Amino acid sequence: MEKREKKKLNMKVQWAKFICVLVLYLLFLYWVKSWWGLLVVPFIYDVYITKKIKWQWWKESEGPVKWVMSWVDALVFALVAVYFINLFFFQNYVIPSSSLEKSLLTGDYLFVSKASYGPRIPETPLTMPLTQHTLPLFECKSYIEWPHWDYRRVKGLGKVELNDIVVFNYPAGDTICSDPRYQAMDFYQMCYQIGYQIYPQRPNPDSLSQEQLPQYFQTIYQAGRQAIAKNPAEYGLIDTRPTDRRENYVKRCVGLPGQTLQIKDRIIYIDGKANKEPDNVQYTYYVKLKQSLSDDLMKELGITMEDLMSLNTQGYMPLTNHAVEELGKLTDIVESIELNRDASDLDTYPLNGNLHWTRDNYGPIWIPKKGESIDLTLKNLPIYERPIRTYEGNKLEVRDGKIYINDKETTKYTFKMDYYWMQGDNRHNSLDSRYWGFVPEDHIVGKPIFIWWSSDPDRSGFSGIRWNRLFRFVDNIK
Repeated sequence: MEKREKKKLNMKVQWAKFICVLVLYLLFLYWVKSWWGLLVVPFIYDVYITKKIKWQWWKESEGPVKWVMSWVDALVFALVAVYFINLFFFQNYVIPSSSLEKSLLTGDYLFVSKASYGPRIPETPLTMPLTQHTLPLFECKSYIEWPHWDYRRVKGLGKVELNDIVVFNYPAGDTICSDPRYQAMDFYQMCYQIGYQIYPQRPNPDSLSQEQLPQYFQTIYQAGRQAIAKNPAEYGLIDTRPTDRRENYVKRCVGLPGQTLQIKDRIIYIDGKANKEPDNVQYTYYVKLKQSLSDDLMKELGITMEDLMSLNTQGYMPLTNHAVEELGKLTDIVESIELNRDASDLDTYPLNGNLHWTRDNYGPIWIPKKGESIDLTLKNLPIYERPIRTYEGNKLEVRDGKIYINDKETTKYTFKMDYYWMQGDNRHNSLDSRYWGFVPEDHIVGKPIFIWWSSDPDRSGFSGIRWNRLFRFVDNIK
């Protein structure tokens, strides 16, 4: 009698567990709007109620089988849990470079919320947890490209706002050189740089008509691409990556869909109004020193060994306004400080546009917005060619000076996605939208919430821990 009552009581507990899990699971399916997940409900029912399937059969085994399978069970559960959490809720991200200094520092570890802008349903669901695109030990892909699902985003807590710091997939990372030395480089920049070297006697594009420019730039690009393809010993093979497996970048959003952005003398203007610069914005200065900087002074002004190395090799250093003011007072240490105004117009986006824009004087450029149309001309086509062809999957051609989309002559295009303009706060040392263009909405990963750990790569031990940055909210970094 007592055993029956105990069994009955246990079944009440099991039913309670089942109902709680089922409700949470159904709420999750409603959130992601994927009712295929209902196929899993019978298995959840079996786990808690019927127990027809021996999910942990190995517990009845003896010897090494039980020991090994207990570890396998724990490992599989941990990987699935991590994959699920990283996919829909949050992930860790470490700042690998100085492009956002001094707002976010190299060595900052970020808690990135996927729910802030809404998590994406994975395009490549079969991937190894805790990897982005490569298995570190084996230097091979950490994902399987089949099945491949179309872009879809779950509703989030909000939208990308102006001046948000955002984590996103690197847009120009769709094509790469497979050699590890070149994987992180901009493939398109490489093609044009090599193409220009192959054609040193090329005509000045300013002397060409608007109808001649598309063929001119296509020739340059194809020459560079073919040179890379013919030298796999140096560059590896030319490969591609799906959107959600491209490198993760973190920058500040300085332009929203539908806005017109222009940079004049380093200041960003949005729809004609100057956008507030970050408090710790950096620009590059030519610096001449009478003597070396002390470690205490470098720490006080936020100057890193990377900054100092660039000074020793190229004569310039990225500095905040505060650092420039303080160094200017130290006449016994600093001989002169001069803003670096030189910049090339060959490496800025669009690479095939001949618009003569530089990093400090750029645009105006309209940022595409979902559902809005633009008049297409041969002059502005290079700006919007990549969104139309690559990001939105259209066939685009120029024939006899006329624009064809999906084999139909047109002078207009209506965008299917929202786009964003991202820049680093280290303005002269950041590869950002000025060099590779718009960030489509399907590349947005999430929003950094706070810094949970920060270590200075120039210092070791406890002295390298940036205690004042631990658990600091990113929204407070303006």
